[in-house]
Amino acid sequence: MNADVGSSGLARSAAVKLSEMGARTKQLGTAMQDPHQQRRVILVIVCVALLLDNMLYMVIVPIIPDYLADLENEQSEHVHVVLHPNGSAYSNGTSAGRDTSNNLDVQIGVLFASKAILQLLVNPLSGTFIDRVGYDIPLLIGLTVMFLSTCIFAFAENYATLFIARSLQGLGSAFADTSGLAMIADKYTEEGERSRALGIALAFISFGSLVAPPFGGVLYEFAGKRVPFLVLAFVCLADGFLFLTVIRPFSNRTRENMPVGTPIYRLMIDPYIAVVAGALTVCNIPLAFLEPTIANWMESTMHSTQWQMGLTWLPAFFPHVFGVYITVKLAARHPNLQWFYGALGLVIIGASSCTVPACKTFGELIAPLCGICFGIALVDTALLPTLAFLVDVRHVSVYGSVYAIADISYSVAYAMGPVVAGQVVHNLGFVQLNLGMGLVNVLYAPALLLLRNVCQMKPSYSERDTLLEEAPQGLYDTIRMEERRTKKKKKKEKGYSSAGNCLPVDENGFDAFKAQRSQSEESSGTEFT
Repeated sequence: MNADVGSSGLARSAAVKLSEMGARTKQLGTAMQDPHQQRRVILVIVCVALLLDNMLYMVIVPIIPDYLADLENEQSEHVHVVLHPNGSAYSNGTSAGRDTSNNLDVQIGVLFASKAILQLLVNPLSGTFIDRVGYDIPLLIGLTVMFLSTCIFAFAENYATLFIARSLQGLGSAFADTSGLAMIADKYTEEGERSRALGIALAFISFGSLVAPPFGGVLYEFAGKRVPFLVLAFVCLADGFLFLTVIRPFSNRTRENMPVGTPIYRLMIDPYIAVVAGALTVCNIPLAFLEPTIANWMESTMHSTQWQMGLTWLPAFFPHVFGVYITVKLAARHPNLQWFYGALGLVIIGASSCTVPACKTFGELIAPLCGICFGIALVDTALLPTLAFLVDVRHVSVYGSVYAIADISYSVAYAMGPVVAGQVVHNLGFVQLNLGMGLVNVLYAPALLLLRNVCQMKPSYSERDTLLEEAPQGLYDTIRMEERRTKKKKKKEKGYSSAGNCLPVDENGFDAFKAQRSQSEESSGTEFT
């Protein structure tokens, strides 16, 4: 009898727990129907994807050189044992060791650059693909390829497999990074919110790039090569499941009514977009060129220890986040000065690059590296939202191709870094490399003056807005129409436009507000008569 009572009590408690879980699941599903809640979760998913991509990009820095050196030593020992069992090859050991060292440097440089090179080649195709099918399926493709790449890294035991894994990461990044940034730009339509959301994404990118080397080095030292990659693979898998739960990319949603985006080649020849893309490339050159060269320079110049070389870039994370924060705040107050924030960042990067060779200790080196990352934060945070703004003003508001151009800009810098930087240091010297990078950044800053009147291009009542007043026409217009209705009510209450100090006039000087008022007056007069 007591057993029956106990079993019935357990059954009731289990039923209560199941009902509670069902209620919570229902509440979560209801919350995800709200566009504002959904886009916050989407921002988290995209930020985690960008974090994983940049951690996987940088986590191999302390792992792969040592791992490849061990493979080379095992192969060379095996060859010596087979060919020279009597040890007569000792006299050729020096030249063989030198050849092995040079070959190892070439292998490391090619392995590091392969990701950016493949990403550079795939981005024009991925941008067009994203514009055709939307942002969700390409992001899922990118997460899947990144997961496979990370698993291959974990179990790779030769150079060819590592090269395949690194190239696959470039393929996944071309889809995940581009579609993620484009999705943020599409979900956050107001300039202030868009700058804030993209700033959060940049903070995750910075965190992944700067924390990955010590993260990988510590786990590699105490747990082996596989553990860092398996941890990243698990996080990638969890992010993918969250994405499938929230977005549901394979649900029956209509895609045939999506607006047709501007072709990527037309965006590339837009002078304003070209200037922004050039600035993104130039500002990332010091970081891309210093990463493969600064460790050897520190070891030969200031006799730095391994932990100092591993933590070189970690202090720069904090000024980078501070640069993102201050740029977002300034852009909210003075949106017409985005070009100035970018130009100021280029000047700071140039000055910091020129002072790197003058540092004699590890403590002195931290200051210019922090300056470089602070300047990069200013440029990226100011100009990435500007790309979406230019597409809204001058083209169709579909963002896959324009952020593919941004990804191409980054890839150009990071594809040249491991290959070109070593040659420049070998032929000219580390000092000349930094002076050249600093000069390029300072000289490019005046080019951003072309963007000083961009804010005045923004039309307040375009033809696309008129279409959205009628009915939602596609996957993204539905959410955008709901957001614009709420934002219009807020604007009417506040009595000013979201463009801040921008003039509510389109490119041809047409005053949309005035025309709108005259139309409403005519219609009201007709109704009265």
